[in-house]
Amino acid sequence: MADENSVEGLVTQGAGKLKDAAGGLTGDSSLQAEGKFDQLTGKAQRQFGDTLDEAQDQIEGFAGYVADQPLAALGIATGIGFLLGYLLIPARKR
Repeated sequence: MADENSVEGLVTQGAGKLKDAAGGLTGDSSLQAEGKFDQLTGKAQRQFGDTLDEAQDQIEGFAGYVADQPLAALGIATGIGFLLGYLLIPARKR
């Protein structure tokens, strides 16, 4: 499923290409520069949307794993907690 950022970015990028071309044809460097800026903005927005989609897919996959294997997920979370505690809490002097 495409994120709205991906779709908006695609539209912005397309509009930027049109502005860039129109500015090139008419000799309007301001319009051409605005078109190039819109293209970059649209590309960044599309990449953000794609990254967001990928992150949501990963979260859904993790949630499915936890639902299917709750004890294994609990064991993994416990192990990570002990490891973080060991690494982050300074050793006590005796």
